[in-house]
Amino acid sequence: MTDTILTTRMNAHPSDSHTISRYLNTGGYQSLAQALEKMSPDQVAEEVKASNMRGRGGAGFPTGVKWGFLASGTPRYLVVNCDESEPGTFNDRQLTERDPHQLLEGIIISSYALRVNLAFVYIRGEYPKAARRLQRAIEEAIEAGYLGQNIRGSDFSLDVVIHLGAGAYICGEETALLNSLEGRRGEPRLKPPFPAVEGLYAKPTIVNNVESIANVPWIVTNTGDAYAAIGPERSSGTKMLSMSGHLNAPGNYEIVMGITWRELIFDIGGGIPDGRKLKTWIPGGASAPWFVPDEHLDTLVSFDDVAANGSMIGAGAVIVMDETTNVVEAAHRIVRFFAHESCGQCTPCREGTTWLEAVLKRILDGKGRHEDIELLLDISDNISPGLKWPPAMTTICVLGPSAVSPVTSITRWFMPELEAMIAESEVAVG
Repeated sequence: MTDTILTTRMNAHPSDSHTISRYLNTGGYQSLAQALEKMSPDQVAEEVKASNMRGRGGAGFPTGVKWGFLASGTPRYLVVNCDESEPGTFNDRQLTERDPHQLLEGIIISSYALRVNLAFVYIRGEYPKAARRLQRAIEEAIEAGYLGQNIRGSDFSLDVVIHLGAGAYICGEETALLNSLEGRRGEPRLKPPFPAVEGLYAKPTIVNNVESIANVPWIVTNTGDAYAAIGPERSSGTKMLSMSGHLNAPGNYEIVMGITWRELIFDIGGGIPDGRKLKTWIPGGASAPWFVPDEHLDTLVSFDDVAANGSMIGAGAVIVMDETTNVVEAAHRIVRFFAHESCGQCTPCREGTTWLEAVLKRILDGKGRHEDIELLLDISDNISPGLKWPPAMTTICVLGPSAVSPVTSITRWFMPELEAMIAESEVAVG
């Protein structure tokens, strides 16, 4: 299995990996020099498009194609989304804390390609160390001439601003993030217009995830075609997966997609502790519908294969649960999180997530009724009609349907367990 794990993030392991001296000693900023000295902005953008890299933040939309939607006009902005708040994700945190200069080099090259002179990094408020290290990286880059006015003697200038969020999950949604950056309430916007046309301060804006931007220097140095040749055709390149839960070896792993979930969980993740059995896992963060061993262990880890099985890779958070897990309790915790984090703008999400939480809590408290199963599904259908993934939505953003995922997962895969808990409640009450 060693061939499936790459070492391109090895710079993140030394204790001084966050310093510019270490980064320069491992080839840092050479991609920037190549871009500025030998490539036009359009050529850089074409390499990113040729890489077929799909966004690493959740939606999986091709990054180069997204860049192509950026409207003409000035000023333009690049906003890097480091509001990593999806339960189970911690890959952006590691990249920003341990290798901030790789992220920064990606920001500078991407801004050059997009003809942007002001970039923002929106960092989760609970990541003060990541913010401090990235701020220091910005200062070091300015001192070395890699950032600021007329970078490395070129005609290109760029300023990078760090903005700390205030702990709102919803601000991970790109338009809510833009509202927050503008000093407004963090609520998603109706689209269209999309940010690429009318984004930050109503100007053309590209919003990209940390991991997506951190891949840009490698693409520039090695070409987009080389990146596209790694892994399955529509899941090119590497993906960082944050693996947590009941595993012998949890942590961040950078893999080439195309392996099976069996290989990922049992070979890379070390399997389940104490010889217990695997019960279920969430393949793409708390928002994603769950997978089960009998159906999905030999499914490939790729954007399309996971989507074909009714879930998503998302931001790359794999949450593993063993046979001791009470799935109703697990579902309740996830629903409670989304109910708490709802911005309240859309009625189906504001009211529906709260009702889902209340019904699941009633079942856990031993007061469940048989009709609660139908009630859970009815509420879910009002948030996400059809109960499919990707979801149909009665809401502006996907937060509401995300709360539906654990409900549909337990009713699909663990109905006997849910019915048994309700039966015990009815016997106790009766």
